[in-house]
Amino acid sequence: MAGKIQVGRVMTTLIRTLSTCISFFCLTQWTYAKPNIIILFTDDQRYDTINALGNPHIHTPNLDKLARRSLVFTNAYCYGAHTGAVCIASRNQLMTGNTWHRWSGKTHHPSTMENLPRVMKQAGYQTFYREKSGRANHPTLLKEFDDFADIHNVKALMTGRACQPFVDQAITFLESKRDPNKPFLMYLGLAGPHDPRFAQQQFRDLYKLDEIPLPKNFRPQHHWDIGSMTIRDECLEAWPRTPQATREHILDYYALVSAMDYDIGRLLDYLDAKKLTENTIILFSSDHGLALGSHGLFGKQNTYEIGMKVPFFISGPGIAHGETQTLTYLHDIFPTLADFAGAKLTEPHDGISHKGTICGDQPKQTRPYLTLAYQRSQRSIRDSRWKLMVFPEINQHQLFDLENDPDEIHNLADKHPEIVARLWKQLESEQQRYGDDQALSTSSPKPKHFLPPTNAKIKPRHKVGGAVPTQP
Repeated sequence: MAGKIQVGRVMTTLIRTLSTCISFFCLTQWTYAKPNIIILFTDDQRYDTINALGNPHIHTPNLDKLARRSLVFTNAYCYGAHTGAVCIASRNQLMTGNTWHRWSGKTHHPSTMENLPRVMKQAGYQTFYREKSGRANHPTLLKEFDDFADIHNVKALMTGRACQPFVDQAITFLESKRDPNKPFLMYLGLAGPHDPRFAQQQFRDLYKLDEIPLPKNFRPQHHWDIGSMTIRDECLEAWPRTPQATREHILDYYALVSAMDYDIGRLLDYLDAKKLTENTIILFSSDHGLALGSHGLFGKQNTYEIGMKVPFFISGPGIAHGETQTLTYLHDIFPTLADFAGAKLTEPHDGISHKGTICGDQPKQTRPYLTLAYQRSQRSIRDSRWKLMVFPEINQHQLFDLENDPDEIHNLADKHPEIVARLWKQLESEQQRYGDDQALSTSSPKPKHFLPPTNAKIKPRHKVGGAVPTQP
């Protein structure tokens, strides 16, 4: 009997010891399993500028490789902007998880608002920030990162390798400044493919002008004045837009994207060589799109798909590759990454976490509608199929069937007034959700037809883009 008791005590002690070891192991695994996170955030990149995502005319081998091992969000958008510099609103929305209505009337979000670097540092992350110059983010926000600096975007673009200084500094940080006892958050706000679009000759040689197709929705001129029609971006080319000039701009644009792809590949290769890839989440996206001839426009100051829809894909441990049609905003990035980091958000946010969609380890958060807002001149709403665009200052609207007309060519508003009415009502409801007080019509509309100015200062072609000699 005594022997059995003794054996029992030994077994109890063994079980307790084993339980302690398992608990310690799990805690250790949890502590060190927090993923590293890298955000690659380009400037002015249309959603249709990656070969692997459906554009056979562009050369992006490194982004292709990254996209193929990622979950691709095919319906990701910048919410819009309160300023013609859409990049400012986009970045502020990413960093705070909120729409620009939360600081309407001001350029940047309040410095007291909960933000990405602050929350990630509280979660135990070492943080690194490189951004194109121009105070796109709040002047105090960058200082909340452990290692921060702006890089002069025009100087970088003029070298023909716009991403090179960003990637060089990122690798230097990983090589000699990273704390191996902490996970890291790296944000790279890359300078391109915004103009001036200069690329080294090796990247321009990948393209032939006569082989570059025009966008399916190319038009010489937009049919209505939808606001910001003569803003800087629109004056990069004369009216009416010609096929020849538009192809020249697209060649510059594609060559710059390929140059950026080359340096992004250097960073990806470094992560592979140092075995960092296996525990690193990489999120690739852009601040907004760019028209480049679509709908007769050249800028991003519009709520068409080419203006606000962006490439968006995420890879990392536990993330299966594939596609999702989940309606997604850039301001969902903050709550999503905070969720991955195990961080706690203490304020309400307009954005939602997509970790459930990405990993399937928790209930999915989705939205049935997605709205877009540019200044006071444009509002849009879409569901899984239909998109309503409203232009309040001229009392006009358009309805597109995105399922059958993703290029937004055929306005079906007159054929489907019941769908217009449904989406209009829902748009007003979503406006209330976001604190958007813009009326969708006016008693004193402006003239709807756009007449190009005869005295517009069109930027000289040689200053918009071109070749730079190839260098090592």
